[in-house]
Amino acid sequence: MATTATTTVGEQTRRRHRGKWLGSLSLYLFLLPALLYIALTMLYPVFENVRMSLHDVNIRTFLAANQPWVGLDNFRTIFNDSEFWHSVRLSLTFTVGSIFFQFTIGFALAMLFAKPFAGNNVLRSMMLLGWLMPTVLSGSIFKWVLDGDYGILNYALTSLNILDSNKYWLIDSDTALWGTILANIWVGIPFNMLLLLGGLQGISPTLYEAASTDGANGWQRFRTITLPLMRPVSLSVLMLGLIYTFKVFDLVYIMTKGGPVNATTVLPIYTYQKTFQSFQFGLGAASAVAMLMALLIVAAVYVWYTQREEAA
Repeated sequence: MATTATTTVGEQTRRRHRGKWLGSLSLYLFLLPALLYIALTMLYPVFENVRMSLHDVNIRTFLAANQPWVGLDNFRTIFNDSEFWHSVRLSLTFTVGSIFFQFTIGFALAMLFAKPFAGNNVLRSMMLLGWLMPTVLSGSIFKWVLDGDYGILNYALTSLNILDSNKYWLIDSDTALWGTILANIWVGIPFNMLLLLGGLQGISPTLYEAASTDGANGWQRFRTITLPLMRPVSLSVLMLGLIYTFKVFDLVYIMTKGGPVNATTVLPIYTYQKTFQSFQFGLGAASAVAMLMALLIVAAVYVWYTQREEAA
């Protein structure tokens, strides 16, 4: 009898373990389509790009079975290319200029919309149109706004007697990059505003009420309550903005195609030119890998910093 009871208990235990194992397996089976999609659309292109960066891939060897192995020669070539470093400097200028104004204006608008007033929801929804609009359309709009002959910006400035004659903003090498920065600022402000608004709404109003009771003015409440409590959200917004802005290609290409005279050839444009205009696929892949590694380093520093802040 005891042996039979022991056997029954053991069989029940095995069935429970088998049921848990099958349950876990079913969860992974549900995740399998998503994992396959990520592998095919994200991991494989990255792997293929890294592979191409280590081979001599051009228009003659693109479809060859055995592409010549060159190791790090492609990276040495682009790192010795003055145009590569010129595009890096332009990308840094484009990124810093865009993020500074996107974040500053977005923060100001988030503080505005955090306060209840008539038409708040309508105006906030209208603000999102710039972000929801396709980049092709946004770039085309600003290309028209900055047009030297028919642009509305020239019309406004000449009407106010700020300019004596029309200025060709996107053809002048001194102003072309700033024209693309202006367009990117307009596109990015709603995104910054939306995320920062969520952070502001998470701050308890009682903190401001207590500070007001203690005699703190608006600036003191902003400096001692809003800024410290918004720090985690702000870092996340700045990090996302940096990653997105540094790799902007479509907006710049639509407006200037990298011109005039490489005045707006940011790093993604440089990579595109090497790959699809010069057909130096290995060099283009090396440039893309260098850009990816730079962004991964920035992301790693961000993760390390946030973990240190949480542990403190």
